[in-house]
Amino acid sequence: METFEQIYRAYFTDVYRYCLKLCGNADEAEELTAETFLKALQALKSYRGDCELRVWLCQIAKNRYFSEQRKRKPEPLSDTLESAAPSPESLAVRSDEAERVSEAVHRLDEPYKEVFLLRVYGEMPFESIGKLFSKTANWACVTFHRAKAKIKAELEENP
Repeated sequence: METFEQIYRAYFTDVYRYCLKLCGNADEAEELTAETFLKALQALKSYRGDCELRVWLCQIAKNRYFSEQRKRKPEPLSDTLESAAPSPESLAVRSDEAERVSEAVHRLDEPYKEVFLLRVYGEMPFESIGKLFSKTANWACVTFHRAKAKIKAELEENP
């Protein structure tokens, strides 16, 4: 196994970019990245190798992010929502809607939740996502679009 310093150097940029996509704020992304590597250092012995190390680190980051989001008070929704419902991807990057999308994503069943997070926040291609699940790229694409439809339906149901 690689030393922790090698892991840090190899994956820092990927984890930071993932964290930046999650929270949309450079300062928060830096803090979340630091927390992620601290948590990874503490849990490195429990890493089983079921997935790529980069994916494992991003899962730690995602869990830390959602844990912090649950602790925060929800922000009021904007009164100027468009009449046509925007796609879940565009909602995820708008800070005023991020909380709603985050909650909707959190309520998704697996594998929809993980595929959606890997595609939107991790910017992973369908081929890589499929490999993580020992499935095809087509399966990942279909699963992603089904997850997106479920999120969109929930957001339309609960404005």
